[in-house]
Amino acid sequence: MRKLLLALSLLSSIQSFGQSTKLHDKAIVVDTHGDIMSDQIRSGIDVGKLQSGGNFDLVRAKEGGLDVQVFSIWCDASGGFAMANRQIDSLNSLANRHPDMIKLVRTASDLKSVVKSNRLAGMIGVEGGHMIESRIENLESLAARGMTYMTLTWNNSTPWASSAYDETFRKDSLKHVGLTDFGKQVIKRMNELGVVVDLSHVGETTFYDAIKISTKPVMASHSSAYAFNAHQRNLKDDQIKAIAKTGGVVFVNFYSGFLDSTYTRKQQKFNADHGVELAELTKTSTRSKAQDAINTKYSKEIYDMRAPLDLLIAHIDHMVKLVGSKHVGLGADFDGAESYPQHLDDVSDYPAITEALVKKGYAEKDIKNILGNNFVRLLKANKGK
Repeated sequence: MRKLLLALSLLSSIQSFGQSTKLHDKAIVVDTHGDIMSDQIRSGIDVGKLQSGGNFDLVRAKEGGLDVQVFSIWCDASGGFAMANRQIDSLNSLANRHPDMIKLVRTASDLKSVVKSNRLAGMIGVEGGHMIESRIENLESLAARGMTYMTLTWNNSTPWASSAYDETFRKDSLKHVGLTDFGKQVIKRMNELGVVVDLSHVGETTFYDAIKISTKPVMASHSSAYAFNAHQRNLKDDQIKAIAKTGGVVFVNFYSGFLDSTYTRKQQKFNADHGVELAELTKTSTRSKAQDAINTKYSKEIYDMRAPLDLLIAHIDHMVKLVGSKHVGLGADFDGAESYPQHLDDVSDYPAITEALVKKGYAEKDIKNILGNNFVRLLKANKGK
């Protein structure tokens, strides 16, 4: 009897895998947030070729069935408009070097055309309103270069919008909370230009100010559920509902520190356990190389700290139950953090998500919505084509 049950279980797993593979191949798979561009500039790597490290390259994207990548154009508060343009130049160079693998697109119709041609559709997402340097003409310039969305803030506030970090930890020292009159002008101009308003990273006051002003569906390009982990970067249930009410979409972040409420504590223990050894290594090496050596030496501990894949699925499932499958998607934040769920090492592993959703009993249309159809709809609603 036991052997029969094992055989039936194995058969069921094989059938589930076959079903999910076919579905994954048919679906448009979209990741709305990948941070590889800043790495490409800093290190000079060509992510058109297979890389031994990091989470993204065009080879692994193909292997994982990734059809659309929104490349994050990001810098910290010390950078701005010039750095945004430099990263967009770098992305254009990547597309020019590998025209058989990637083509940059701006509209839903162009996206579908490129996907049909069996190439990755590349898009531009600017992460941090500080990069327009409080100038509407800079916003217009980035839109003209193909900016799909702009995240109103990064962790730092701008002179016109307050961030989640600052509203949580520095609220008393802020000169303003929420959107200023200029910030409201930014939202209105984004709507006019067809640039999606991205509410990841923003404080709650800014969030609701933007929701009131925007006349088009908004997004959160890489945010998870506060219900599982009370982190300022995660969205509360009422915020998720507010985004859905605009017709918008929340794209779930894969970072272990946002998914798993126990991750930070485990990370702190790891650092304490191996701090002396790390300090010794930094005497003869760079901090980065020393950290890599420690992580390699204690790779099992690093793996065990990672959030389970089921927890990522739980975040997705929670949002779907709240607002329906038409308002949830994937915004991995690959190459933007140090830890991702087990079985999700890089962009080649996207089929694992489809398989998990199939096993959870999701219908094909709902899985297709989550994997990419919702983003296509959001893009069309903002750009009109």
